Amino acid sequence: MTTEPFHIVLVEPEIPPNTGSIARLCGATDTVLHLVHPLGFSTSDKHLKRAGLDYWRFVDIRYWDNFESFLTAQAEEQLYFFTTKVKKTYTEARYRPGDFLIFGKETKGLPEDVLKLYQERCYTLPMASGHIRSLNLAMTAGIVLYEALRQQQGL
Repeated sequence: MTTEPFHIVLVEPEIPPNTGSIARLCGATDTVLHLVHPLGFSTSDKHLKRAGLDYWRFVDIRYWDNFESFLTAQAEEQLYFFTTKVKKTYTEARYRPGDFLIFGKETKGLPEDVLKLYQERCYTLPMASGHIRSLNLAMTAGIVLYEALRQQQGL
């Protein structure tokens, strides 16, 4: 693994099993997990714990009161936003250790004003079928994170 970790940021996540699966992913890859409030569940939720099984103690989780406080604390060049509302694919980004991979809530994605403000830093995962609105949040986070790791390690 790289000396500086990647970061996955979940903005107002709503579905406990998604967050639990992403926490497990973060634990397995030494990635920092950032949870931006308000959360759609309690972090003591049994479904959340079950999805992460006994890996919670290996996950570096950081909590933020709101998205604005998270954004003002980070360097813009380290932020990557993921949405279904752009054409530029996640493989076009050049990730570096320490970067933040940012995902919105399951039902609405990231706020429109944020996507507009950071439009040059927004990416998508292409889908061949027009019948599916989007991929599952945990699957999307895993795909993007492993692309970032692949770029750093030549995987």
